[in-house]
Amino acid sequence: MSETPAAPRNPPPPPPRPGHGQAGLRRAFVTLVTNADFAIGAGALLRSLRETGTEAELVVMHTGGVPESALRALEARGAQLHAVELLPTSDAFNTAHAKDRIHGLNPFTKGTKPPFHTPLDNFAKLRLWQLPHDRVVFLDADTLVLRNIDRLFDYPELCAAPNVYESLADFHRMNSGVFTARPSQTTFERLLARLDSPGAYWPRTDQTFLQAAFPDWHGLPVFDNLLQYVWLNLPRLWSWEQVRVLHYQYEKPWTDHAKADRLRVLIDLWRAHAGDGPLPDLSSLPPPPETR
Repeated sequence: MSETPAAPRNPPPPPPRPGHGQAGLRRAFVTLVTNADFAIGAGALLRSLRETGTEAELVVMHTGGVPESALRALEARGAQLHAVELLPTSDAFNTAHAKDRIHGLNPFTKGTKPPFHTPLDNFAKLRLWQLPHDRVVFLDADTLVLRNIDRLFDYPELCAAPNVYESLADFHRMNSGVFTARPSQTTFERLLARLDSPGAYWPRTDQTFLQAAFPDWHGLPVFDNLLQYVWLNLPRLWSWEQVRVLHYQYEKPWTDHAKADRLRVLIDLWRAHAGDGPLPDLSSLPPPPETR
């Protein structure tokens, strides 16, 4: 009579649940929408993320300025909706960061911000530190993820790519359109206290603030947040074989603008993701005109 085989001493761990890594950590890609226009961008971003095969949660933080119909469309694309309020900042802070004032003191001479851009809303990004997740990768709603970036969940806080789109001098500043974070109420309270300190003024809003709050930020490759103006200004840096996240800084691909003809390849790529049809093979896309 044969004996029943003994159970293995070290059985393999169960597969991770959707949204969780192998260690059981709850992981999410997070974006923020504050109006109907950014909800349009987020719809394309959500599809692009799922096309990479990620099983992380997709979270859309949204403020009161987003129509219900727009939220339902994002939910249909797999988003978990998370309502957030704007930060409880002081009247003095709000006045200092009002749109007309901040754009007047720091005019955008390289590109054009769309009329729906509201600088003060950007600080609501800090609400991600209150999310019930272990690890988060934040992505602006005007980005597309073209290759899997799940590896970023294993990166420390705070990792971001440099704000490269014109010259070597750009490497001195981070771009907060993509960054890694570890949600924590303690961290949130620390950030909020520093944000609205007496006389505080952050000329590039959340971007300037996060660089000051995390002075030892870790640099990501530019291909983890490749700004669309690289196509125009640094074309030899462009590489379809390497780009992982494409960021439509300044002019948005869902609006008409003066640079549309020069950025047509990138706009058409965004529009493909915004729809429900087939997506182009990245290897078939042409390089910037200046390199052909």
